[in-house]
Amino acid sequence: METVKSRFKRVCVFCGSSSGKRTCYKDAATELGKELVARKVDLVYGGGSVGLMGLVSEAVHQGGGHVLGIIPKTLMNKEITGETVGEVKAVSSMHQRKAEMASHSDAFIALPGGYGTLEELLEVITWAQLGIHNKPVGLLNVEGYYNSLLAFIDKAVEDGFIQPFQRQIIVSAPTAKDLVQKLEEYVPVQDAVVAKLCWEMEQVGYNSSLHSEISR
Repeated sequence: METVKSRFKRVCVFCGSSSGKRTCYKDAATELGKELVARKVDLVYGGGSVGLMGLVSEAVHQGGGHVLGIIPKTLMNKEITGETVGEVKAVSSMHQRKAEMASHSDAFIALPGGYGTLEELLEVITWAQLGIHNKPVGLLNVEGYYNSLLAFIDKAVEDGFIQPFQRQIIVSAPTAKDLVQKLEEYVPVQDAVVAKLCWEMEQVGYNSSLHSEISR
């Protein structure tokens, strides 16, 4: 695979600890890993060795890329079976996991997944909406897996719960190559008022150092 220079050093991938029932999801995880390798982009992910997490991390590792897995100690027995690849960092909570993943990454990609993947995805989208970070957020919409989510978001825009310009926070594409290229070309569009706000993160349950970690 031809090497393409990337603007990113590390990309965070959210994905399931299950592989799903369709081969296309497994193939997409492997292809995403190979695309990151081709661009010399390292992987940050949830640290598991099972499901799509295991496939994308193995693909990056086998291709010579660096893999950083961040996992809560309480999930290590559930999400790690056998040997893990790359570097594994154990943390104390799910909140710390997400903060660490965000701080080490230049962009975010969601593969197909369940509740956990969706929760991680929506949190980084919300952070972008609030102006906490301006890192690109991508959906790998494998064979339309996320069509219903995108339709919901369009409905929220139509009914006035999401501003039209904020719809542009989410980048989506059906293949890894197309998605990563779109993320490379992404230009943040932020509300000027929001961008100027001084976020006192303690007021919403975050530590000020977490804000600086996420946004850097």
